Amino acid sequence: MTSQPPPDGATPEGDDVPDQWEEVLRAVFGDDSQEALRELTERGMDPRAIAAAAGLPDDPRLLRQVLEQVKRMLDAAGDDPVNWEIAHDIAREVAVAEGDPSVGEHSRRQVIEAFSVAELWLDAATDLPPAGAPVRAWSRSEWVESTLPTWRSLADPVAASVADGLAAVLNRTDQAELTVPGVISPAMLRQIGGSLFGMQVGKAAGELSREVFGATDIGLPLLRETAIVLLPTNVEAFGEGLEIPTDEVRLFLALREAAHARLFTHVTWLRGHLLGAVEAYARGIEVDPEAIETAVRDLDPSNPDGLKQALSEGVFLPRTTDAQRASLERLETSLALVEGWVDEVTATAAAPHLPNIAPLREMLRRRRAAGGPAEHTFATLVGLELRPRRSRDAAALWAQIGRTDGIQAREAVWAHPDLLPTAEDLDDPAGYAGRRSAIAADHAEVDRALAEILGEVDGDESPDPGREPPAADS
Repeated sequence: MTSQPPPDGATPEGDDVPDQWEEVLRAVFGDDSQEALRELTERGMDPRAIAAAAGLPDDPRLLRQVLEQVKRMLDAAGDDPVNWEIAHDIAREVAVAEGDPSVGEHSRRQVIEAFSVAELWLDAATDLPPAGAPVRAWSRSEWVESTLPTWRSLADPVAASVADGLAAVLNRTDQAELTVPGVISPAMLRQIGGSLFGMQVGKAAGELSREVFGATDIGLPLLRETAIVLLPTNVEAFGEGLEIPTDEVRLFLALREAAHARLFTHVTWLRGHLLGAVEAYARGIEVDPEAIETAVRDLDPSNPDGLKQALSEGVFLPRTTDAQRASLERLETSLALVEGWVDEVTATAAAPHLPNIAPLREMLRRRRAAGGPAEHTFATLVGLELRPRRSRDAAALWAQIGRTDGIQAREAVWAHPDLLPTAEDLDDPAGYAGRRSAIAADHAEVDRALAEILGEVDGDESPDPGREPPAADS
């Protein structure tokens, strides 16, 4: 038995293709059955070996099931590390599984009115102006369609790392050690892995569409173009069972979404900073070759559930290196700062108007801290928790800055990524002002030295102590 393709121009026929194969190939692939068999062999898959591994071809019915599964895989195959056609379809299916009614005109008006009020309240709580973005009232399906492009940038790097690791290990694995020798090829593993990653990502995105309230409330900006969004179905589901008027719940969630939109719109570097950090973290992943080698040896291509289980259990995720841990800490700190700022600004804006702001704020904090099934799935796939663990500490720091230096100074911290508080600042909010003053003094010295070199300042001239040093672009 061999898995090598026939010579160029030849067609597998005669004794190489038993009658049962001929029958099943025609049933599954129709007039293209011979071409399909050639394609299988060219991809490194020997259908006869698959059949033998499953106790076939004595049972044509089971043989047909195997080939139908292979055909679906071939039809869905592509070069992407994640099969996004599968991801899209599954995300839509999961999104509508519990019902996904279209947003009616009444609900749309309620969303528009909530955001109008929210923007007025936020004007008193932050110097950042309104985003000026269009207001959207979306169904869950609309949320899926609009956010999948960003999920692609998050999931593709780690999926590519896993696929490359699988292929590298397979190339050096003794075929005799495999569950089904002569069947598995790097191309086949990429196709199976891409399909299974697509299933995982699609399921997680679909589940998230049933949990989120807008486009920003998981901490990352998920839209390519800024919009201010609420999902009325999810807002109403969240309010059910609470002894709080639905209008108040809607206003509170609109405040959070509008605050996020102001931040991501006017802090122009922030979106790229966060998504770039996630992508850099994912691209730095080095999969564990020992885990992959074990999985490849045990992989039975007639039962792709084995690879699916390995992916879902995080078998291929790395033991995080020191560099990855440092990168992850910086990213989590940035996510916590965004969430903490939104939490503080929302609470300040809502306090004079919403009697239930305290319990609503606490419920959201606990919800974000606990995470849901979809967030856990993404943590397994990407190795990144989407929920910031230190948002309470970040909110306390932003409150401290606002009390001591005022709102204008608080928003000025967003002028440049170098000015952002660090994990040390979250540990000690009271000492942040002193540390920032020292950093500002260092920048002032550098600016003075450069000015002297360029002849812009007389050597005896002292810088204006009342002038704020420029944002550190260097």
